[in-house]
Amino acid sequence: MKQLIRLNKFLRDSGVASRRKVEEIIKRGEIRVNGLVVNNMGFKVDPEKDIVELKGIRIEPISNKIYGILNKPFGVVSTMKDPQGRSCVGDLLNPLGTKVFLVGRLDFDTMGLLPFTNDGQWAHRMLHPRYHIPRTYKVTINGILPESALEQLKKGVALSDGPTQGAKAKILKRMGKETILRITVFEGRNRLVRRIFEALGYEVIHLIRTGFGTLTLGDLKVGDYRLLEKPPFMRS
Repeated sequence: MKQLIRLNKFLRDSGVASRRKVEEIIKRGEIRVNGLVVNNMGFKVDPEKDIVELKGIRIEPISNKIYGILNKPFGVVSTMKDPQGRSCVGDLLNPLGTKVFLVGRLDFDTMGLLPFTNDGQWAHRMLHPRYHIPRTYKVTINGILPESALEQLKKGVALSDGPTQGAKAKILKRMGKETILRITVFEGRNRLVRRIFEALGYEVIHLIRTGFGTLTLGDLKVGDYRLLEKPPFMRS
């Protein structure tokens, strides 16, 4: 018996957009299956027989999957297009010549490793809280962080949306009135690293992501991207 695929999964795996964006597209009634509008996430399709269209354009399963990482510069928006005309990640990835989407995002004022792909399933698993994919950052804060605060990072910090999971943290250097640390977190909450240090009474003055799962920034220059030969492992 032919196995059918949920519409949202088919769209995600076909590189239309990330899981969240795909769900928004379906809810807006922008998807037609065999000529009929479908806004049910659980609707199932046969990729070989059904005609799935987005705004009149047929969606085909992708055959050439792409995986890569970008070293996002400071002051660049983590979107493929920006309606306000600001510099965005899409500008940096234009030379690819094919459609990809970002695996998560980095804040406007955060630099570093940002994965991209057209493989929706891999992106979903990289971001899903169930898998606790680690994110590693090099962070500079204003102030000298005592050992007691370092231990608090490892135990978890109380935030407005609940306590954090314990992080791995190591002080790399104390100089003048600043501390440089390496910290690894295992959840993807919005502005998590900045909020952790704010809760401890410190301001983050520089933040760069250096690792995501088994991916590492290495010597990749700011603003450049690198394609990967095969799908990265999701666990470190």
